[in-house]
Amino acid sequence: MHQSRWQWQVCLLKLLQLARGEEKTPHWLSLDEAPKPRHCFFRFFLLTTLSLFPLENVCHRSAVESYWGGKSSAEDLQKVAKDIRQQNWEYISKSGIDLVPSGDFTLYDHVLDQIFAVGAIPARYARHNLSDLDAFFAMGRGRQVGDVDEPAMEMKKWFDSNYHYIVPELSEKTEFSYRSKKTLEEYQEAKALGIETRPVILGPISFLVLGKAGRDASSPDFEPISLLDNLVPVYEQILADLKAAGVKSVQIDEPVLVLDKVANLGPQFKSAYEKLVAVAPPIVVASYYGRLDSNLSYVKDLPVYGIHIDVDREPQQLDDVLAAIKDKKTVLSLGAVSGRNIWKTDLEAKLALVKKAIDALGADRVIVASSSSLLHTPVTLANEKKLDAQIKDWLSFAREKVVEIALLGKAASGKLSAEEQKALDENKASIKRRRDFESQSDPAVRDRVAKISPDMLNRQSPFTVRREAQRTKLNLPKFPTTTIGSFPQTKEIRVARQKFTKGEISQQEYDDFIAKEIESVVKFQDKVGLDLYVHGEPERNDMVQYFGEQLQGFTFTANGWVQSYGSRYVRPPIIVSDVSRPAPMTVRWSEYAQKVSSKPMKGMLTGPVTILAWSFPRVDVSKEIQSKQIALALRDEVLDLEKAGIKAIQVDEPAIREGMPLRQVDWQNYLTWAVDSFRLSVAGVEDGTQTHSHFCYSDFNDIFDSIKALDADVISIEASKSDMKLLRAFKEHSYANEIGPGLYDIHSPRVPSVAEMQQRIADMVKDDLIPSDKLVINPDCGLKTRGWKETEAALINLVGAAKWARQTYA
Repeated sequence: MHQSRWQWQVCLLKLLQLARGEEKTPHWLSLDEAPKPRHCFFRFFLLTTLSLFPLENVCHRSAVESYWGGKSSAEDLQKVAKDIRQQNWEYISKSGIDLVPSGDFTLYDHVLDQIFAVGAIPARYARHNLSDLDAFFAMGRGRQVGDVDEPAMEMKKWFDSNYHYIVPELSEKTEFSYRSKKTLEEYQEAKALGIETRPVILGPISFLVLGKAGRDASSPDFEPISLLDNLVPVYEQILADLKAAGVKSVQIDEPVLVLDKVANLGPQFKSAYEKLVAVAPPIVVASYYGRLDSNLSYVKDLPVYGIHIDVDREPQQLDDVLAAIKDKKTVLSLGAVSGRNIWKTDLEAKLALVKKAIDALGADRVIVASSSSLLHTPVTLANEKKLDAQIKDWLSFAREKVVEIALLGKAASGKLSAEEQKALDENKASIKRRRDFESQSDPAVRDRVAKISPDMLNRQSPFTVRREAQRTKLNLPKFPTTTIGSFPQTKEIRVARQKFTKGEISQQEYDDFIAKEIESVVKFQDKVGLDLYVHGEPERNDMVQYFGEQLQGFTFTANGWVQSYGSRYVRPPIIVSDVSRPAPMTVRWSEYAQKVSSKPMKGMLTGPVTILAWSFPRVDVSKEIQSKQIALALRDEVLDLEKAGIKAIQVDEPAIREGMPLRQVDWQNYLTWAVDSFRLSVAGVEDGTQTHSHFCYSDFNDIFDSIKALDADVISIEASKSDMKLLRAFKEHSYANEIGPGLYDIHSPRVPSVAEMQQRIADMVKDDLIPSDKLVINPDCGLKTRGWKETEAALINLVGAAKWARQTYA
């Protein structure tokens, strides 16, 4: 199943309007025409990004990847996209939803859509005269076809989620233009089907703040927000077109409103939205994932129809927001049902928040909503045929959350039918059943966490001493080459795993297959000439799921896929109880790989913070406790790997930066337990055992002291698309341990040349940006999603560049 990204933004008109037989298209969408409180009219509004059609999503993913592979035409792809949009709109409309969203369906990424829409296309893509579709995909994933050889644009994590977005590249030379009418065209496409929709647009200030200085900027410190006056006219054109087409209202997402960095942008918000309101349909400005805090001081005065806030994650902000807008006409959209987790909503608790807002503002100014896009949740529990009935009772996926929002709205109206009252009572009983289960714990796990001592977080010796012991033990050359962990997951591997899961082959047959795959990966590394090997991870379905399946306290779905980036989807585990390790998880295959290899082998683990961040965590226990439980389980695994003769052990923490709270005031507490969790997992090994960790898509400047505090012997980082700005931080902060900045982008099929890699090494060691004796040569990330042909070509070039470096910087 593939979750194509399309956002619901819907107002379900209920009760009074339907009873009075009023027109389906709401007449209250302008402030002047909004119904008065005496009408007792209650609206509920769902702000989501989700797909409810697994079958269509399979078709969508297949169509995109077929087009990339040259097996189908652009027309074929666009037909699939149009069919999916139509099916989605029709499903939503037939479900009784009055305002259906449009403009948010994407073939790759919604921010990339907006880059294209406003004409912010970097010159290196525009110069090739590619079709719009090929230029779009080239920006997202790179292109190496014929005379075109361009890397992809940078990708970063979307706030504190595991979704990745394409980062806009901006400079003084950027010339914005109304480049794509996708939003208008999709509104008109739905309109032709007889479906009125509400367009969704990423806001101009969020677009700029989430961007970065382009390669042609006058300085790496160029601030994209300085381009606001140039960008707003394009938004005016987009919105004016929508108004002229008959759009009744539009949602403009400004998620940066929950960040500290926009605290001083009040004047820019005021100026921009005064201009936009003058030409646009009524605007709802949406914030999510966090709290407005001091930004409320100017958000309350924006001349917009309504604002949306997240009261699931940040319920404490409700009082301040109500006080700020009470004497205004602004409509408040309450994000009461979580768009980020999969737990059934406690409707009784959320109803109290909704009623508080109604008491303060009146029912005509309150909207009940999901807290954020449902992009981050699976589609529906209806697809889960094998999930334990007790656990299934506790959960709510996207479709179920829609029902919860509807029920919450009706409960707040005070006009529940007998059937709806029964559903509300069952929700209360279900919540109680979950709370009763949560009150139970594993005494052994809780006791072990309580007994964690400071000495368990520290290695035996400082890095300078450990490094000498590791040089002797590993005997690696200068500029040692390695990979991040995984090798291509071929069709043959997936088929074998499916057959084993279905019982079509025996355990022995599957084990023999995995053993042969590992032998093949070892021989491949021999062939290309790497120095520090990995076993390739053919036995692993996912870097988090694989561990969750072997740890006590996790459960899994069969179809709970959520989007990570592009056509890449993951199936997060669910933590339901205390976590422990019943038995070794990776030792067998790492030990086998070491036996069939003449080179040292890295043991590969996913770190505690990342396992937690990429799972759906419990909400009854703090993340700190959950992380430390996982860390203790991994500590046992690390020590068992060392006993099995594994000389280097990598504990990946790609999520440590993304897991940070959005507000700086909350950072220190998080960073303390996150760093402690990593150290707890690795600190028990001997000096001669080399510990590695991997980070991706991170801005380390704000947390560099914590990166140093991890005290990993070697860290590898995503850096191939970040120019040198990211690496300057390591010099500025006097980072002393070894580091492997990614030499090439593995998320793109493009194979960089030896010369290109040599230049990147030269840039890295120039002026001791990274001391040459501490530079490790590796790709950006694991190679799971790549094909063998491009993997071999890229790694041969990587090894060639390393050999050149040894001669050049001897």
